[in-house]
Amino acid sequence: MLPVPVAAALEAADAGNTEDFLAAFAEQGVVDDWGREFRGRDAIRGWSDAEFIGKEVTLRVTGVRDDGDTTTVSAEVGGKGFNGPSDFAFTVAGDHVARMTIRG
Repeated sequence: MLPVPVAAALEAADAGNTEDFLAAFAEQGVVDDWGREFRGRDAIRGWSDAEFIGKEVTLRVTGVRDDGDTTTVSAEVGGKGFNGPSDFAFTVAGDHVARMTIRG
């Protein structure tokens, strides 16, 4: 079972709901997109508008694994941006995503 903030972030992204996606993150949460870091909700919004939800991303979860405090979700990504398999590693702090790291 996915941690609640991880499930919320994935569902919001897949639904194209930027506000709910951002709300899943801690105020100083981080998205690490292949080594490019976006810290804080404003920076995450800018990244998402340009490369994630703004590209009408779709996510079909194909696997989930836990490794200590990290939950990694494998998904088939679709939309008008990157398409193909990708891994999203989430670290949760309290009720929010502290970090989402995207790798292939």
